Amino acid sequence: MNFERISGWWRAGLGMKGRSLAFRLVLLSTLWIFAALLAGSVMLTGLFRDYVERNFDARLEVLLDGLVALSEIEYGQLVLSRAAGEPRFEVPYSGWYWQIADRDGVVQRSRSLWDRALKPVRGDGTTVLRYNAEGPQNQQLRAVERSIQLPGSASTFFYQVAGDRSEALADIQEFESTLGWALGALGSGLLVAVLLQVRLGLRPLRRIGHALGEIRSGRTERLVGDFPREVMPLADELNQLLDHNAEVVRRARTHVGNLAHALKTPVAVLSNEADASGDNHLAEVVRRQAGLMRRLVDHHMGRARAAASGNVLGARTDLRPVIEALCRTLERIHADRHIGVDYECPEGVAFRGERHDFEDLLGNLVDNGCKWARRQVFVKAENRDGMIVITVDDDGPGLPADKRAEVFQRGTRLDESTPGTGLGLSIVRDVAGLYGGDIQLDDSPLGGLRAILTLPGF
Repeated sequence: MNFERISGWWRAGLGMKGRSLAFRLVLLSTLWIFAALLAGSVMLTGLFRDYVERNFDARLEVLLDGLVALSEIEYGQLVLSRAAGEPRFEVPYSGWYWQIADRDGVVQRSRSLWDRALKPVRGDGTTVLRYNAEGPQNQQLRAVERSIQLPGSASTFFYQVAGDRSEALADIQEFESTLGWALGALGSGLLVAVLLQVRLGLRPLRRIGHALGEIRSGRTERLVGDFPREVMPLADELNQLLDHNAEVVRRARTHVGNLAHALKTPVAVLSNEADASGDNHLAEVVRRQAGLMRRLVDHHMGRARAAASGNVLGARTDLRPVIEALCRTLERIHADRHIGVDYECPEGVAFRGERHDFEDLLGNLVDNGCKWARRQVFVKAENRDGMIVITVDDDGPGLPADKRAEVFQRGTRLDESTPGTGLGLSIVRDVAGLYGGDIQLDDSPLGGLRAILTLPGF
């Protein structure tokens, strides 16, 4: 594994777009914990290994000093006043050995060496030598050596004591195993603590997200809640942004209303003057164009109003009461033709937008269905994957598939015998599009035309 691959993983974990804040915090904490525990493990293992080795050397030096203390010169020969104190010196090849040699060869040795000998290093005699050596049966030994000149002798003797290093190595391995389990448990505990800390620390942000969801669903208008000091400035800024957005929408609606009022008054004056002028050709042209201007004003004012309110947080319209009121009203309007307008809408189905915009959308579709229906119009609303789908069916003559695209063109009317300006479906498509919705036409199971309106829901 090379450095470039590791750095690539690091950049992927920390810099990749879309990674969550919790993921980054946990990843950084995990890396730092791992690095700290690894460094601590190396340091503690090194200290313990050094302690064990120094203690082992000190033990060997004590045995070496005891061996020197037991040495005597009798009749020019080196003898020991009694046996060395370590019982394992008497067991053959036990791993614990001592040896006394001069420059001509071995003078005395422990029973454990049997017929073998240790190889002296023979230093300068001023210090104790400490080194690793190989034993009679390939044992890994730790040895200490010192050169001594005993009273009554002109020769220099080389004292050696060696012990099997496996005991010290076993202690080190046991410590490393225990340390590994202990640091593993500590690391696991720290990771659990980090996860809890991140979860609890980011809870205020999740509460802000939930509060924004409440605003978007229309159940509240502002961020409310007891947030920590660090998060409170964010909540205040969001509330100020919401207030500013609401104020901009309010001003836009006011301007739209003022413009509509300013335009409708001259149009009304023209219409009244045309009515007062009788039934001449000029009056008829003025009346027709004034009516068209009024509908165009309504169309563009509706688009402007929808554009101003389409992205406002908190806009919510429950469909059932609106559908019920529209169906009842249009059924009365077309009562002379005995048109029945029925509907089906579960409770809780809601449109993410303004009520008057939805009334305009559905009113155009249901009114269009009533104009063409023979006896029946049926409206159905339902939720589908976060969107609401409204179908308006009629039992009229229907519309050929090759003509359906034409009816969405502004001012297009396929049958001049039916009242209208040709703006209804165009308005529906424009306003629905501003909300991120759409409208389609299809064959109706009642035999006529089906209009399918899709809008954002909850």
